[in-house]
Formats: sequence, structure tokens, C-alpha cells
Amino acid sequence: MATMNVSLPDLMREWVNTQIERGEYASSSDYIRDLIRQDQRRQKLLQAALTDGLNSGRSSRTAEDIMNAAQKKLTDG
Repeated sequence: MATMNVSLPDLMREWVNTQIERGEYASSSDYIRDLIRQDQRRQKLLQAALTDGLNSGRSSRTAEDIMNAAQKKLTDG
């Protein structure tokens, strides 16, 4: 396994230490590895959503229709 040194501001280092103290992670390395795994999953989901969108074809709705629907969804909850 390769080693990587990372510099963090004090507040971030304290955050990592708190996660370890809570028992969420065994070490700072464990925490960073988990963050990377989460980011990898997020990137795959985003790429899949973009691909699905591109493959879905053109919408018959106008940009105004889409904006109105989004606004209604926000106001209606």
C-alpha cells in the first residue's frame, strides 16, 4: 500500500480526530479511504445520470416549461 502525506488546517484535523474518537473510524487513513470510496460512488452515479440523460433524447418541453415545473415543485414541497 502506498503512503501519501496530506496537510490539513487545524479545524479539519480536529474533525478527523473527532470521527476517530467517536469510533466511526479506526484511523485517519481509514477516514480518508472512506471519503474516497464515497466520492468514487458519487462520481459513478453522476456519470450514470448524465449518460441516461444524454440517451433519453430531446424533451418536447421548453426551458420555460421545465423552469415552471421546478418552481412549482419547490413551492408545493
